[in-house]
Amino acid sequence: MLELTHDKLRSAMESFGQPAWRADQFADWVYRKGVVDPAGMSNLPDDAAGRFTILDSRVACRADSSDGTIKLLLELCDGQCVECVLIPTGSRATACLSTQVGCAMGCTFCASGLGGLVRNLSAGEILQQMLHLRQASAMRITNVVFMGMGEPLANYDATIKAIRSLTDPQRFGISARNIVVSTVGIPAAIRRLADEMIPITLAVSLHAPNDAIRGQIIPAAAKWPIAAVLDAARHFYRSRGRELTLEYVLLGGVNDSPLCADGLARIAGQLRCNVNLIMYNPVEPLGYCRPGRAAADTFASRLRKHKVIVTVRRSRGLDRQGACGQLRLRQAGQSQGADASQPEKINRAAKRGSKRPLQCRPTQTPN
Repeated sequence: MLELTHDKLRSAMESFGQPAWRADQFADWVYRKGVVDPAGMSNLPDDAAGRFTILDSRVACRADSSDGTIKLLLELCDGQCVECVLIPTGSRATACLSTQVGCAMGCTFCASGLGGLVRNLSAGEILQQMLHLRQASAMRITNVVFMGMGEPLANYDATIKAIRSLTDPQRFGISARNIVVSTVGIPAAIRRLADEMIPITLAVSLHAPNDAIRGQIIPAAAKWPIAAVLDAARHFYRSRGRELTLEYVLLGGVNDSPLCADGLARIAGQLRCNVNLIMYNPVEPLGYCRPGRAAADTFASRLRKHKVIVTVRRSRGLDRQGACGQLRLRQAGQSQGADASQPEKINRAAKRGSKRPLQCRPTQTPN
């Protein structure tokens, strides 16, 4: 049902022998009020709402942080699991959504990719996360970030379909300017996204100031040189004039040196962008360290000396395994011994850990 446009929902109602305006009532219950049980839709007859499947996933695990963050592990209809997060900040409530089960990018610091990519999510499965978070928090979601499990632009069609539903005033009605798509940087997909002409914000997960380090931190990104990513990012900026975001996870002793800061500043100087520094949320099997706040502030100060607009993102959900993929990893561990080949695959990958890349060294930065 969540994949239906409002016009198609009206047509579906008519095919059931109901007046088209029943779709308006139904959409109001689901999208505005967050009600998914037809029995709670008091102004609709049973044979109108009850014909639609709204949710075919369930909350398998919930983790509440002391800072108000709510993290859900959802079990999908085929038994696979994905995570989503609700982050309250003042008057805002931000939903962090997943687009894939697992991930093929292989970021060596991230739990999401342990075990590799299982499958893409459908647009409906992406949108179901919104409803589960709404029910879990009773908060109206104002912002959406595609920063959960998976690479959004590797599941392009479903991601775009979900965004169009999110921005549809007759469905979720969220401003496109309050939606962020985070990508490791797939140049062809970034250009395609630019041509959609949806005024969302693009965030490029850079995480390193040169191709040598980046190829070790994000193995799949080795095929896309930073120079090609920057060129696609410029095209995206020119298509709508919206400032870009460069995301940079600070890994203690790996990419947080003054030399790395200088290299990142040179890259940022080539774009209309801001830099979002993220202090690493440790994933125990992977062996990376979270830098101290003083180290993060020093790194940020060095960027500011180069006239770079920079923020240090406040870590959320740290006391409840807030990093992407951690809840799924924990659940997989608890499933060991059951009929769960995928959890076993995830755990074998976790036990192998990862090789820490070399520290940033002098190297040529893309022009």
